[in-house]
Amino acid sequence: MKVFQKIFFFFFLFNSVTFFAQDVVKTTLPDTISHWEKKNTVGLDITQIAFVNWNAGGNSSISGLLKGNFLRKYQKGNLKWVNEMIIRYGVNKQDGVELRKTDDAFQFNSTLGYRKDTITNWYSSAKFNFNTQFTNGYSYPNTTKAISKPFAPAYIFLGVGSEYSNKEKKLNVYISPLTMKTTLVLDQTLANQGAFGVNKAVYDVDGNLLRKGELHRMELGFLVTNYYKKEIYKNIIWENRLSLYSDYINRFGNVDIDWQMQLELVVNEYVKANIGAHFIYDDDIKAKEERNGEQVTVGPKLQLKQLLGVGLSYNF
Repeated sequence: MKVFQKIFFFFFLFNSVTFFAQDVVKTTLPDTISHWEKKNTVGLDITQIAFVNWNAGGNSSISGLLKGNFLRKYQKGNLKWVNEMIIRYGVNKQDGVELRKTDDAFQFNSTLGYRKDTITNWYSSAKFNFNTQFTNGYSYPNTTKAISKPFAPAYIFLGVGSEYSNKEKKLNVYISPLTMKTTLVLDQTLANQGAFGVNKAVYDVDGNLLRKGELHRMELGFLVTNYYKKEIYKNIIWENRLSLYSDYINRFGNVDIDWQMQLELVVNEYVKANIGAHFIYDDDIKAKEERNGEQVTVGPKLQLKQLLGVGLSYNF
């Protein structure tokens, strides 16, 4: 566990410095010398409904989603380095119901690529991805036992491959025949349960703990990712992110899917509406259901999240 903490701390520190170093460069050198490009977007979506003496009935509610996307890109000659940080956190409050989390994500992506000339769109690339969450997750209405926590899980992808990047078409496809996937479950209670595919704890017939659950799981497999963004009609922007991963050793051909789609409707520079969907399938993630007042672990299921929001967005 200490090794993983040191690796993550070093990586986070290194990329934090890199993420903001280009701002220092721009303030000390002429713009013609800087090869850094940056884009920051923060937004807040709010959905609210209220009932007063409404004969048809209903519960008043309010929801909020805070989101941010921060991009740092370095390109000089045949070398390209792209760093992206994505954060989201949303909550919902209904009459008579406690505050509940609706969205929670922290994601960091870093891709380093080199091409043989300035004409081709193909790069030899190395890619790093890190995903986790900020707060505990629950299978509502049960809020006594967390089914997920920060760094439980956390996913790390590190691999090499070929990347097709077309700036004009805003299309990116990455193919890696050699990607290591690390699943971290840095909570011993969840690890003992074998959550998110790690080896669970071993007990004797009397229920005494013989061996703790493992805090991590390593896989080696094949990764394909796709990113596509296009204005399909005036002020209507389509964005698609797809990730497919299959482990060579453990049931090769059984594909983990992470697919996000979003339709952005631009009202003006600051007001936007978003319609999106997020699909996840991973047979290492076992679903939990509430049965007779108890949480029961069942088999893997397709996870689906749908969103519709209108809010403020600011670019800087």
